[in-house]
Amino acid sequence: MIGFDEVTKRYPGGTVAVDRLSLTAPTGRITVLVGPSGCGKTTTLRMVNRMIEPTSGSITLDGRDTSRMKEAELRRGIGYVIQHAGLFPHRTVLDNIGTVPRLLGWDRRRTEARSRELMERVGLPDTLGRRYPAQLSGGQQQRVGVARALAADPPVMLMDEPFSAVDPVVREQLQDEFLRLQDELGKTIIFVTHDIDEAIKLGDQVAVLRVGGHLAQLADPAYLLAHPVDDFVADFVGRDRGYRALSFQPTPRLPLAAERTLTLGETTTGVGGDWVLVVDEENHPVGWVEPQRVHGEVTSTMLHRGGTLARSSGPLRAALDAALSSPSRRGVIVDDSGALVGTVRAHEVLTAIERAERPELADPLHPGAPVR
Repeated sequence: MIGFDEVTKRYPGGTVAVDRLSLTAPTGRITVLVGPSGCGKTTTLRMVNRMIEPTSGSITLDGRDTSRMKEAELRRGIGYVIQHAGLFPHRTVLDNIGTVPRLLGWDRRRTEARSRELMERVGLPDTLGRRYPAQLSGGQQQRVGVARALAADPPVMLMDEPFSAVDPVVREQLQDEFLRLQDELGKTIIFVTHDIDEAIKLGDQVAVLRVGGHLAQLADPAYLLAHPVDDFVADFVGRDRGYRALSFQPTPRLPLAAERTLTLGETTTGVGGDWVLVVDEENHPVGWVEPQRVHGEVTSTMLHRGGTLARSSGPLRAALDAALSSPSRRGVIVDDSGALVGTVRAHEVLTAIERAERPELADPLHPGAPVR
């Protein structure tokens, strides 16, 4: 557990970066610091490992005052990940990951074994071990940075906008990988971001900071979206916070329609309609085709891949997004194995949302099921 008690950072000249900040980052959880530029997010983070010393107040780590700990001892128990990964350009991937173990006196064989283990854990192929950072993509570099922070198995991790320097697709992949790792490892993490969507996705609790380092609100993501404490938080979270809040509502039973499908390699002869869903041999949806524009067999190059897939066990936001983003305006719903279950339209999802919020509209014989 990391505790901040009335922590202030005032620089020479009178600038206050953090002002009497009090909050607790629970053990084994992700606490996200989010807010506009100048709100003291990074300053707060760096005061934990004493890269910046607070002017007043106290920071504790599992009940120990960090100001009374030797800096080397403190930092050995803290992994640190920054934007652009901060890798040593003249060292290989394996050597970068093994930096802290070597400083701790591990022998070369043990260090390399640990580095290779972590490469696998963060999703890096073993063949990259002898490459240098400049030979990696941005996403690969960030994975190396996370692996390096985990190398000595620290109980605490500090992460300063670690995924902001990569493109949106890679960023989402890194976020998913990070959550998977956290499920396995259960670290105590403070994560800094300026992106409210990232904060909502990753945080067990989210701390919204105002300019000047004032804590505006500390809450779990669902509560933050539903109950912003004031106009500042409401504006920062965004006007579409009601839509984001659907991420935390499980999907009720939806009125799924059986969708006519084609399998890759079939022809569209005799098939009518504007759009037809194409599946593979395992009944996994792969895209949509317009039959009138296809002559002969359906191939992968003909597919319209717009439209997300939503799992039947997933949140309402995914089901609604699937319907809105589909070229056919029919959202594709799959089971946990990725096989097609059926399709649903946006207005049907909205009706299900309303009925979930108003139990009196549900079928009394089948609670949670829509009334037909």
